[in-house]
Amino acid sequence: MVRIFSIRSSNSPDYLFISIVAILMIFGFVMLMSASSDLAKTKYGDSFFYLKHQLLYGFALGFLGFFFGLFFYYKRWEKIAGIILILNILLLLLVFTPLGLNTKGSARWLNIAGFSFQPGEILKLTFLIYIAVWCNKKQARSKSLTQGFLPFLFLLACVGVLLMLQPSTTIAILIFMAAIITYFSAGAKLRFLIGAIMIIMLAVAAVILITPYRLQRVLSYFNPEIDKLDTSYQINQSLNAIGSGGIVGVGFGQSTTKLKYLPEPLADSIFAIIGEELGFIGSIALVVLFLMLIWRGFLIAKNSPDNFGRLLVTAFTSLIGLQAFINIASVSGLIPLTGVPLPFISYGGTALAVFLTMSGIIVNVSRHRK
Repeated sequence: MVRIFSIRSSNSPDYLFISIVAILMIFGFVMLMSASSDLAKTKYGDSFFYLKHQLLYGFALGFLGFFFGLFFYYKRWEKIAGIILILNILLLLLVFTPLGLNTKGSARWLNIAGFSFQPGEILKLTFLIYIAVWCNKKQARSKSLTQGFLPFLFLLACVGVLLMLQPSTTIAILIFMAAIITYFSAGAKLRFLIGAIMIIMLAVAAVILITPYRLQRVLSYFNPEIDKLDTSYQINQSLNAIGSGGIVGVGFGQSTTKLKYLPEPLADSIFAIIGEELGFIGSIALVVLFLMLIWRGFLIAKNSPDNFGRLLVTAFTSLIGLQAFINIASVSGLIPLTGVPLPFISYGGTALAVFLTMSGIIVNVSRHRK
């Protein structure tokens, strides 16, 4: 037990990375309190209901996950990566049983003994650990078509099917993109990278074409004026909120859009509330924090003591950066609107716990840097 949890290094952890994560998380709690207070008061009679829930089920579990990731020697993940991925896949299958919670036509949640969580969010952690192990195990996998590229696509297809059935399209896309970056970082040929991207783009396009609600979202992106009361409603309200914030914002807690106009103000659309209340300056400050976190993460990856540590940190940093970009870009109208929480900021206990666990593992690797 001592050896498993031994840090095995005299290096100090990357305090700048830890500080950025802490600032993002505190900022998230503050903005969640502002975005949720009126809704929580109306629905539950407690203005701090959502904040308390996030602290209890997100931060508390994430705090434990962070320190587990920090003290569980990162090389040990190589031995258990397959086991935790299989367990996670079993949890994904359970969402289609009576234990699953069907909300708004999606089966993404599990409720076990009164505790609800999203197995798809946990898959971001377990699958990327497995991909890092898989890419590191045999260097030939990055160069070979039959030993590397085709098995890699098969792995993506397996988890992709499970996620699409829920459906969790955005989680699938995020995992695919982070996995491709990790595979390419392992030394994969450029033509494999291009091939993987093209295959995934074709698969996503096919899914969009055969599902009307996804197609409507894409069409509303190109023409926000169509169907203003349905498919274009959320993006129009998000843009109105961001636009009304101006340079310095309307002031903390003074958003009017969050009261009854903007859907999902606590989760997917919280960046619009930030833009309205804190303005352009507050929004840019948040973007800079994410850029600093991504820069620091890739620097830790570069200085990792071995290839596995480098791939592991690359995978986690890529996912955090991609998810932050997709959330901010979709809410700002740069890409079609999609339901993905803003890392460390949006309401969602499972997502926060997963991101904090990833952060703990990244800091663990930083303690063994060259």
